[in-house]
Amino acid sequence: MKILGISAYYHDAAACLVDDGRIVAAAQEERFTRRKHDAAFPVHAIAYCLGEAACNPRDIDHVVFYDKPFLKFERLLETYLAFAPRGFRSFATSLPVWLKDKLFQKSVIVGELDRLWGSATDWSQRLLFSEHHFSHAASAFFPSPFDEAAVLTLDGVGEWTTTSMAVGRGNSLQIHKEIRFPHSLGLLYSAITYYTGFKVNSGEYKVMGLAPYGEPRFAGLIRDHLIDVREDGSFMLDMQYFDYCTGLTMTNSRFDELFGGPPRSPESRLTQREMDLAASVQVVTEDVMLALARGIARSTGLRRLCLAGGVALNCVANGKLLRSGLFDDLWVQPAAGDAGGALGAALAVYHTVLGGERQVRPGRDAMHGAYLGPSYSQDDIERRLVAAGARFRTLDTAAMIDAVARALADGKAVGWHQGRMEFGPRALGARSILADPRSPSVQKTLNLKVKYRESFRPFAPSVLREHVADWFDIDSDSPYMLLVADVREDRQLPMNEAQRQLFGIDKLNVPRSSIPAVTHVDYSARIQTVHRQTNPLYHQLISRFHELTGCPVLVNTSFNVRGEPIVATPEDAFRCLMGTEIDLLAVGNCLLDKSAQDPALQQDYRNAYELD
Repeated sequence: MKILGISAYYHDAAACLVDDGRIVAAAQEERFTRRKHDAAFPVHAIAYCLGEAACNPRDIDHVVFYDKPFLKFERLLETYLAFAPRGFRSFATSLPVWLKDKLFQKSVIVGELDRLWGSATDWSQRLLFSEHHFSHAASAFFPSPFDEAAVLTLDGVGEWTTTSMAVGRGNSLQIHKEIRFPHSLGLLYSAITYYTGFKVNSGEYKVMGLAPYGEPRFAGLIRDHLIDVREDGSFMLDMQYFDYCTGLTMTNSRFDELFGGPPRSPESRLTQREMDLAASVQVVTEDVMLALARGIARSTGLRRLCLAGGVALNCVANGKLLRSGLFDDLWVQPAAGDAGGALGAALAVYHTVLGGERQVRPGRDAMHGAYLGPSYSQDDIERRLVAAGARFRTLDTAAMIDAVARALADGKAVGWHQGRMEFGPRALGARSILADPRSPSVQKTLNLKVKYRESFRPFAPSVLREHVADWFDIDSDSPYMLLVADVREDRQLPMNEAQRQLFGIDKLNVPRSSIPAVTHVDYSARIQTVHRQTNPLYHQLISRFHELTGCPVLVNTSFNVRGEPIVATPEDAFRCLMGTEIDLLAVGNCLLDKSAQDPALQQDYRNAYELD
């Protein structure tokens, strides 16, 4: 039974293929088109999934779309009527798009499948639709290592639902409670994202990264005026301060008055106000998630929790939830946003509609480390690099590992393109830029000279699972970089004035540790535990670095520059090498030294992409 899941038409379009309940392949469309957050029908991702499964279109038993467009249109129409005539401008702006494409999405999708595969098959008979939050819940529970669990999903909004609480047992999944639009924790966070000058639906993680630089002095205002939270975690927003129901912006003049001025202009200088707003909305978000989790634990009696939806990518809140003791174990879907909806929709049909059984492996999930994207054979890599004009040497695996580890120990930035590409927004050691975490200058250098992004942005540590408790205040699996924990106190070091200036930050409480490049301003780190079973090559590299330096940790950031999707192909990796100050690139067993490349192939990425 082969089921193709699809998400599209909003942001982060993706496709996933499930074969008898096993996740075979999954990828976001942006990786192929090189358009960040590409929302178009995922023709390239679909083609990849079928190719990876070695199946023909006629072998696909069902195609499942991740939400129900008629219910979304119902929300749009009812929201306009509820606020009329104030909502007319917003309604009139969106209506032509709905009438052209979205309202008749079934016929649009069938037409896309016909163009892709021909009309010999009646795809309308094989096309199904899943509700948005049910897709999220299915993506959280069914791949998890739990036979039974509570499930919490939070995002901006699906059709009507913004938050759902469900219970999964075996191959069944039932939603018990929902919070509905316009009351949304995700949209509250997005409102602050907009107000602090970042882009909604892509800049929320910047707000999370900015939060430790501020003080939550606005948290009281948010709680008193914007959100009313009940004991069980359910909440309501005061819509007098928001404009997303009736206008074309997230906030309004009343919101401006509450927080002392207009929104920050994008790309303008960040001030303490933005830092404090970020800290404030982060604290409120954590409190609401803890209250929801407390309510779920009390009402279900279950000891395991699964999370999905865009808010589940808030790894700081996830870390506090894990440490709260409300649940014995926590599992977060690595593709928690809309891309993961494609996966959830396919699994929902297989298990809940068709009755397919789950194969639960305690302690191991079904995501294959999230390495579900394309890989390239060594011969193919060499052909592609030659065609791109790259100069490289080919080493055996042991020599390649040793050369890269030594380069990292010497302070070089390395592009690492190995094996199957990750599914979801995080680079997990397949499409990563790596560096030495012991260097106090690496964070600033990578941000300004490699990533071309804001200097405050933190980097994540990849740490050998067997050594994580030696370096961080956590001793649990975090393979998907979705939990934050503090650097252990005995790894923290005092910082003098010269070192603070080196970091380029004015605040006096800037931390220093024996791994400063992955230590955020509050001594926290967004941790990826690296496991020998799921990524043996990356585990070997960190192990060799550990042998050379005594440090089982590497800086791991996504292999891209600001405004660009994570690289997919060897050619993408080579272009990124030639457009940044990365020193070395390892693609398969090919090693490319930046200084040995043809200068004529140099690119300037700094202004090549729209800043997000």
